[in-house]
Amino acid sequence: MRYSAIRHPMNRMLQVAFTLLGTDVTWLELVAFALALACVVCNTLEIHWGWPLAIASSGLYGWLFFASRLYGDVAVQGYFVVSSAWGWWEWLFGRRRVSAGDSSSGGDASLRVARMPPRARFAIAALWLAMWPLAGVLLGRFTNTDVPYFDAFPTAGSFIGQALLGLKYVESWPVWILVNIVGAALYAYKSLDLTALLYAVFAVLSVVGWRRWSLAPALGGAAR
Repeated sequence: MRYSAIRHPMNRMLQVAFTLLGTDVTWLELVAFALALACVVCNTLEIHWGWPLAIASSGLYGWLFFASRLYGDVAVQGYFVVSSAWGWWEWLFGRRRVSAGDSSSGGDASLRVARMPPRARFAIAALWLAMWPLAGVLLGRFTNTDVPYFDAFPTAGSFIGQALLGLKYVESWPVWILVNIVGAALYAYKSLDLTALLYAVFAVLSVVGWRRWSLAPALGGAAR
């Protein structure tokens, strides 16, 4: 009896809430959608409360993607849960090493928006290109996914983008633009239409975040 009572609300989350473009949308996808959207809005505005929202939405999306056989995305969501806890700590208490020329006193400064050096950008791009086929091979060999390489590209990019976001690097946003565009196409293909719409919105918000962070006072931009 107790076991059935526990399972009942979980089963309800997988029930259809409404139909979008001829595709069923579950309560699970709807709640995850709302939390994830609020998370990204907070990130673009540098509001640290986006990180606990990311933890909650990632847990729900991990459940949804498992049911859809998108196992690379399940791994990403698990990573998001852990890295969001780290990112929250970084945004609240993190420090960045600065030179004497960048600070009145040199040493450590509170974590603010920064740019990566050009060499590091090329290294990040090379890492993504290396991770993509490797992740595709692993997904194709060890899971029953029907889209291993399609899934692998945003999977690899998400690991990189999340780490850069936690460290407040402007370059996180162009990474997220690519991840979100490909992710929207992937989820549309898998008939997760609400999530595909969410990732299309994410792509737009990533452009907004890129522009906003590029104008941050710490980078010499005009304060808004």
